[in-house]
Amino acid sequence: MKALVAGFAGACALTILHEILKRNVPRAPRLDILGMRSIAKGMRMAGQQPPDHLHDTALAGDLFANTAYYSLVGAAGSEKAMLTGSLLGVGAGLGAVVLPKPMGLGVGPSDRTMGTQAMAVSLYLTGGMLAAAAYRKMR
Repeated sequence: MKALVAGFAGACALTILHEILKRNVPRAPRLDILGMRSIAKGMRMAGQQPPDHLHDTALAGDLFANTAYYSLVGAAGSEKAMLTGSLLGVGAGLGAVVLPKPMGLGVGPSDRTMGTQAMAVSLYLTGGMLAAAAYRKMR
């Protein structure tokens, strides 16, 4: 349960920081667009129409998926939580930069510039490190 709460803390941090960046930095990564595109694509593949409230659906899906992902911070124990959280964050960030194109989600939202790429990786890294810090604090 502690790992899940820590994962939620990391996911919330990632989401809040992303929302701040996208409103204030011109070439910020648009992870929300990747989420909306993936939901819309998946629903169309299933023969369904994407919902009208696609942004809210993507936001909820991102919080759920990132909570589950960051909850893995507890897998190696409290002593290695920071290393685990850092590796999880860098892995997710690199995935957000590299995977959208082969998945047919486009490259602009997370791969526009080197700065956009660095911000995307940094956002996920921050989420992983905050999840680790929360996990260690609860131990």
